[in-house]
Amino acid sequence: MKQLVLVFMVTLLSCSLTWGQGRGNEKRGEQGRGESRNEQAHGERGVGNGHIPSRGPAAARAEAPAKAAQPESARRTFRDQPAHPEAPHVHAENDSWVGHNTGRNDPHYHLDRPWEHGHFPGAMGANHIFRLHGGDRRRFSFDGFFFQVAPYDYDFVNDWLWDSDDIVLYPDPDHDGWYLAYNVRLGTYVHIEYLGR
Repeated sequence: MKQLVLVFMVTLLSCSLTWGQGRGNEKRGEQGRGESRNEQAHGERGVGNGHIPSRGPAAARAEAPAKAAQPESARRTFRDQPAHPEAPHVHAENDSWVGHNTGRNDPHYHLDRPWEHGHFPGAMGANHIFRLHGGDRRRFSFDGFFFQVAPYDYDFVNDWLWDSDDIVLYPDPDHDGWYLAYNVRLGTYVHIEYLGR
């Protein structure tokens, strides 16, 4: 009888520990999304922290005038709020694509031969998350497909984890030959070109 009681006690203790671990994960999940009570009260959900935009950016309304490339010292700024990154990013509360407003004539994203390696044949959008499998900004891959970051966007990927970050691809409505790679962890995005398989 003692053994039966002991087995029952061990089983009960094991179940309560498992249930307690599940409760702890729920709390960590809330923190991982970066949604503190203060942020929720003010409608601000920040940038990144696992948020995936439901859609890509709309085409820019105004055409930026074609002009020569600006020197690095004249780079645009993207930090629109104190805690936001100094890189093109997406606001989690309204899926606003900060920085995607220069229009079709932006010389930084001009390609002499758009789609030189063909169009990306995979699925795109919020329901299709890809894990990076290595490389760097000049050539990286996931699921057997290869890409490169637009040279003008190189500085915006310095904190990407090339062997483990999750990204989501969206078509670029303004720049032929480019896609937008959105980093789920950081909430930032860059222009990328498809290089093939």
